Amino acid sequence: MSDSPRNARTFGDLPPSGYPGERLGLPERGPRSVGRAGRRIGAVAIDWAIAAIVSLTFFNYDGFATLIVFGIMQIVFIPTIGGSIGHRICGMRVIPLQGGWVGVWRPALRTVLLCIVVPALVWDSDQRGFHDKIAGTVLIRMR
Repeated sequence: MSDSPRNARTFGDLPPSGYPGERLGLPERGPRSVGRAGRRIGAVAIDWAIAAIVSLTFFNYDGFATLIVFGIMQIVFIPTIGGSIGHRICGMRVIPLQGGWVGVWRPALRTVLLCIVVPALVWDSDQRGFHDKIAGTVLIRMR
């Protein structure tokens, strides 16, 4: 068995990463590296604040409405602008591991899992949450 990601049959065949994104062929730092926790938390805070403002304005701040607005923002903006508003402000974008366009189903699946919260708290050595692993996506830095 080779340690190369190209020769591995499954991710279970791969050794742990020396740095986040190594197994995925991403650089350790700078553009195209895996978005780290600080940026991710900042992005979620921005997106949640926007959803809360919309909920306050139109639904007298209903918690469920805030969650729905948050989810809709994720599903709409990831395929159209490459990430949520928070992702873009924090200099990140969501890409599929296979390359190309992320499509609609990946952001939808990713968002449903993200709204459950627990999958987002379970990370691997590449700092990908369970929601990203299942959707086949990775959150990378743009700058």
